[in-house]
Amino acid sequence: MSVPTRSVALVTLGCTRNDVDSEELAGRLSAEGWTLVDDAAEADVAVVNTCGFIEQAKKDSIDAILEANDLREHGRTQKVVAVGCLAERYGKELADELPEADAVLGFDSYADMSSHLRAVLDGHAPEAHTPGDRRRLLPISPVERDASELSVPGHGAGDLPRARLDDKPWAPLKIASGCDRRCAFCAIPAFRGAFVSRRPSDVVAEGRWLATQGVRELFLVSENSTSYGKDLGDLDLLEQVLPELTTIEGIERVRVSYLQPAEIRPGLLRAMASTEGVVPWYDISFQHASGPLLRRMRRFGDTDSFLGLIEGIRERQPEAGIRSNVIVGFPGETEEDVAELERFLVGARLDVVGVFGYSDEDGTEGELLTDKIDPDVIATRVDRLTRLVEELTAQRAEERIGQVVEVLVEDVDEESGEVSGRAAHQGPDVDGVTLLTGALEGVEIGAFVAAEVVGTEGIDLVAEVLA
Repeated sequence: MSVPTRSVALVTLGCTRNDVDSEELAGRLSAEGWTLVDDAAEADVAVVNTCGFIEQAKKDSIDAILEANDLREHGRTQKVVAVGCLAERYGKELADELPEADAVLGFDSYADMSSHLRAVLDGHAPEAHTPGDRRRLLPISPVERDASELSVPGHGAGDLPRARLDDKPWAPLKIASGCDRRCAFCAIPAFRGAFVSRRPSDVVAEGRWLATQGVRELFLVSENSTSYGKDLGDLDLLEQVLPELTTIEGIERVRVSYLQPAEIRPGLLRAMASTEGVVPWYDISFQHASGPLLRRMRRFGDTDSFLGLIEGIRERQPEAGIRSNVIVGFPGETEEDVAELERFLVGARLDVVGVFGYSDEDGTEGELLTDKIDPDVIATRVDRLTRLVEELTAQRAEERIGQVVEVLVEDVDEESGEVSGRAAHQGPDVDGVTLLTGALEGVEIGAFVAAEVVGTEGIDLVAEVLA
């Protein structure tokens, strides 16, 4: 007796790592006979891949679950299932407080997601996930391990190929999951687990598959790319994998995300600068620049060491793009700390900076600290730093006027004729775009176009296509 075909839509919140998880789930479900649809209103079951990183992300995830639940009234949707980081982090508590979700499933459910969804549709939902500290579920240094035993998205032997859920000319490629660091403000290690690298052969195989799907740029993602290979006994592994990825037929660019400044090695910087096809783009997690406050955050570094790191990068690649995020308002932060952060930002001349106000996260060391900063003071500091970085990053963009950039075309508006994409120094989604002018006839998505920067709009560039 054949099983009737049922449809599923994946709604993804959060970061590019979650995008990969959704595409891996889509691949598993498609292989099990599910029909993948883009619109949750047209699906039998809506799977919401949640984010549990910061307070606003949690709210956005809950809103997405509620919106999916509303589709029952006027769409095909019968069931709503929550997965992802928020579901992993809160599990049964989330299920009790959010009855709109028919099931709340953790990462351990991913390998058998098809069976779980069929059970939900048949009215036999599995018990809600019971959260645990995933740092205790995996060995920190599993040099010898069986990948089939790892309950980590992206590490099962049968994960390839995943199913692409969009047709962008770039795609995230996960090289690792989890994090071994213990930053006082961050809960990610508790629900993502200890750091686990993917085998290089799996990473390269998935890169080759993505190239067959029209991908021109690989965006390497993890919680901490500078740790790649340490659990496999080889901290130089990323330097070895990069050349393999750049020589894949069809791949023109490889971009490495999320570098931890305390772990950046000279050899990695040399490899990124010298490997043809690796773009001059550095996503460095500074978080702050005051040495004493960074120690309180359980991090390392200070303004002078960070500026030295940036100077070394720009000596090799003067036009490199460097981006980061900073947190203001961490417990105990003084006006002197904020002034030191401002000194760093002025000296660093970063291309993009995300400014976030601190908020307590469940289960973190920061939650237990005294000397909390008043929320109004945090908001004032966020506004102050945001205005500063907007001015500084706009100036940095203006410095690129006159440069010739190679732009990966990502959007062509048939009605307005506007064409935009990203130069090598611009990361996906959050680093601005390059608006193209001039001879645009015949320019298609996925093409690389040489253009001269002639103007700016904030961090966005305006560039004229060269003949």
